[in-house]
Amino acid sequence: MKPFTFSTELKWIEGKKGVVSFPNNLKIEISTPPEFKGPQGFISPEELFLASIDSCILTTFLYFVEKAQIHLLSYQSKIEGEVIFKEGKLKFEKVKILPQIKVEKGELEKVKIIMEKTKNHCLISNSLNCEIILSPEIKEGG
Repeated sequence: MKPFTFSTELKWIEGKKGVVSFPNNLKIEISTPPEFKGPQGFISPEELFLASIDSCILTTFLYFVEKAQIHLLSYQSKIEGEVIFKEGKLKFEKVKILPQIKVEKGELEKVKIIMEKTKNHCLISNSLNCEIILSPEIKEGG
């Protein structure tokens, strides 16, 4: 299989701020988080890191849901990352992903299996060196 290449560009603005540009011409302003003496009101690299994991879990899940022809009623997720100081470095030690999923009646068990496949096939979470905890709440709806 041929390797895939993804890219972004980054430009420093001033102080602790920069702009990330994506190939589709979207841009976001980033900064050091307030926890590390950065200004309020900007997206931090730490938040981008977590959003990357969370969105990859979603898109991987959607791939398997579509493949299984399951009717998804709703999906929303929260993600939390625990940063520790270890061996002289700050690092994410643990990431907890908490999806709330609603599917049609009779599809609960299939979705539980799909969520396990999702955890095993998510490109971003598979590329990390920290504990990944995927703890979905799956409900059946009308």
